[in-house]
Amino acid sequence: MNKNQSLPWDHPRFRSWIAVARACQLMQQSLTRSLADLDIKPPHLDILVNLYRFEGISQQELARKLLVGRSNMSMLLPQMEKRGLIERRSDARDKRVLRLYLTGEGRRLTEAAMAIQTDLIERTLSDEPIEQCMATATSMERIITTLLKDLRDDDD
Repeated sequence: MNKNQSLPWDHPRFRSWIAVARACQLMQQSLTRSLADLDIKPPHLDILVNLYRFEGISQQELARKLLVGRSNMSMLLPQMEKRGLIERRSDARDKRVLRLYLTGEGRRLTEAAMAIQTDLIERTLSDEPIEQCMATATSMERIITTLLKDLRDDDD
């Protein structure tokens, strides 16, 4: 690398990018530890919370919301179904579409897990003023929009 090229850590936004990535990674590790007693991991929680919010969502819609491929879904969903947390039902109009629902046990587990997650978020961010939390959220949402647009452009 010649002297005129800047290194990544010389870039003014690099510190911010690394801080976000590290915070996300550490939050995932903390959440994984916190959920261990429920015998679920963050990817399971992502699915459960989405089924809690959007009952009857299709597998394809869920994969799109979670930004994962269908192969990830096809690994996790059968495990969760076998545990009695979710059920898959054929769509009334289109039998090719499978709709996802929480079972009673799945709903109970989701509520317990959401309480754990909410407590972790509250403990982690309690020293941050709400205004700063909202400014960070707005900034991250702009980044998400940019990255999703780039991904769509790459797919075209």
